[in-house]
Amino acid sequence: MKTPLAMCAAIFIAVLAYGCYGELLHSDDLQYLGAFRLPDEGEYGWNYAGFAATFYPGGDPTGPIDGYPGSIFALGHDHLQEVSEITIPVPIISPSQNVNDLNTSQTLQGFHDITGGMFGDLEQPTAGLAYLSAQGAQTTEKLHFCWGQMQNSQDFEPSHGWCEMDLSNPQPAGPWYFDGYTNYTTCDYMFEIPEAWASQNTPGQLLVTGRFRIGQWGGLGPTLFAYGPWNDGNPPDPNSTLETLTPLLLYGIQMPGAPEIATDDSMKMNHFKTADDWSGGAWLTKGNRSAVVLLGTKALGNSWYGFADGTVWPEKPPYPDVPPWPYDDRGYWSDSTKTQVLFFDPSELAAVAGGDIPTWAPQPYDSLDIDEYLFDPVFDPYRAKYHFVGATCFDGANGFIYIFERRADEEKCLVHVWSITTGSGTNEPETGVTPFKLHQNYPNPFRARTAICYQIAQPMHVRLTILNAADQVVKELSAGYQRPGAHRVIWDGTNQRGIALASGVYFCRIHDRRNKSHAVKPMLLLR
Repeated sequence: MKTPLAMCAAIFIAVLAYGCYGELLHSDDLQYLGAFRLPDEGEYGWNYAGFAATFYPGGDPTGPIDGYPGSIFALGHDHLQEVSEITIPVPIISPSQNVNDLNTSQTLQGFHDITGGMFGDLEQPTAGLAYLSAQGAQTTEKLHFCWGQMQNSQDFEPSHGWCEMDLSNPQPAGPWYFDGYTNYTTCDYMFEIPEAWASQNTPGQLLVTGRFRIGQWGGLGPTLFAYGPWNDGNPPDPNSTLETLTPLLLYGIQMPGAPEIATDDSMKMNHFKTADDWSGGAWLTKGNRSAVVLLGTKALGNSWYGFADGTVWPEKPPYPDVPPWPYDDRGYWSDSTKTQVLFFDPSELAAVAGGDIPTWAPQPYDSLDIDEYLFDPVFDPYRAKYHFVGATCFDGANGFIYIFERRADEEKCLVHVWSITTGSGTNEPETGVTPFKLHQNYPNPFRARTAICYQIAQPMHVRLTILNAADQVVKELSAGYQRPGAHRVIWDGTNQRGIALASGVYFCRIHDRRNKSHAVKPMLLLR
């Protein structure tokens, strides 16, 4: 196994080969637009719902021209596990977070079982949905799905399938096994891969599936796999094995036939906690910028297996008494939580697909905390286990991101909406025009070298410098007139005289003389 220094060098070289950091989307590129309510439908309807969803660009063709086209297919009540299609109304920002201020979506197709009962009755289900146009020899567009449960009776079970878009006549196909991988890594969130990226890195595989299994059974972080079931049949035979797949993210190693992913600390996602819960994902794109995002509940502070009141369950007897309700649910807990979106670099996933770096090498480069937008934000880890966000889906043509907040409208879901903007998180000059955008260096922390990417919107005189913690300039990386576009500079951790600097926090500063604007990013150098 490579040393950490060798791993950093491998990732650095591979990512430079697959793309520039300046093409990434960041948390400050997302703008909150508001939320909308879901319709009342049936006895259960959208109560305890929202674990799976996908955007359908062809939905609601006769709806109002209000800037929010298409529809959403989503999973209803956990016990019924049926799917409905709904319209997308204009989202509203309610300053007082009052659900009565919000618009309400309408039902286009009522709840139906799209699987034909092929998975049986599942307790605590995990599920994913993804719309995709006709592929290969297919003649119709499909609603792809995966289904499983938190605790499997067997660790390798058939989990994936597809159906037609008419929910009253879904004609489901499946179920199919996922070749060689336990259900603890493959069977939850699903989303589409941009065709341009897939054609270069995972030909014929336009879907992502994955899961984060609370604890460590599914690895030390969330997973991502590219796959394309139409390559194995149209449709593949029931209970057959899907072989056309590519691991993109797995914080550990799947040993043949083993239910638990083999891990050690060198394969861990940064800031991983056993009580984390990542439940939704999407591949965001805007022009030539992109990011793969995963949504969930981030555990903070101490994390333990036991009960919410702090009781730790030992590995061996004697076992403690079970606390009284509501703390009698044994599982993984933490001191507190926050709701968060993680950002991953598609060029790192391309390097994994190409075999240049291992599946546990990619790390989140940015994050977005969204508790402030939720109508029922959860900071108590007991409530977080049952009141967290669920599915995520993405309208790529219009740049809208839809996130389901479970049980925010009494027991019903709310859907929150973000858009991808073209704005920048840097300081703005007096003219109101943002002249540049400075991205976080990569890798960070770093030992040998790091790449600093920035974009400028117009010809200007730019000065790029490195400062120490005392705000003193230790190295000037570039200075002078530069053309518009993306730029990248490599810093090797030395000062102006070429002497290696000590470990510590340094700052990259970009400055535009004419507009007297600047932006700063912190960097961590490790020796």
